[in-house]
Amino acid sequence: MPVSKPSELPAGGDGRWPLSSVGFRSVQWGDMEVGFTAAGPIDCTPGYKGLPNDLCPCAHYGYVFKGKLRCVYPGSDKPDEVAEAGDVYFFEANHTLIYEEASEVLEINPAKPLQQVMDHFEGMAKALYPTAD
Repeated sequence: MPVSKPSELPAGGDGRWPLSSVGFRSVQWGDMEVGFTAAGPIDCTPGYKGLPNDLCPCAHYGYVFKGKLRCVYPGSDKPDEVAEAGDVYFFEANHTLIYEEASEVLEINPAKPLQQVMDHFEGMAKALYPTAD
């Protein structure tokens, strides 16, 4: 059985997403991706442009160690969901995320949809920084 401290997870998904390695550590265990994010404050909404409906297609199950994040469901009647330090959360797919404060978050996500999101972010980073790899 794999065991790790969040801070010891591999940077950038064990090298799969090298340009996304700042503040993001993850590893795939079975069909789930276990990730630790240290980010914010930042509105991730612009980063989803180009994904289906310009929204994150990945559901997130997580725990907030520090900070505060908001999940917004554009185009739906679902209310925003806010998770802050000490909260466990589940955010459904088809959302945007806003880290309202500097945050440290552990997530366990379905690997395939998260890979779609991270590959998208990595492609955006490569377009902005073509010589960085």
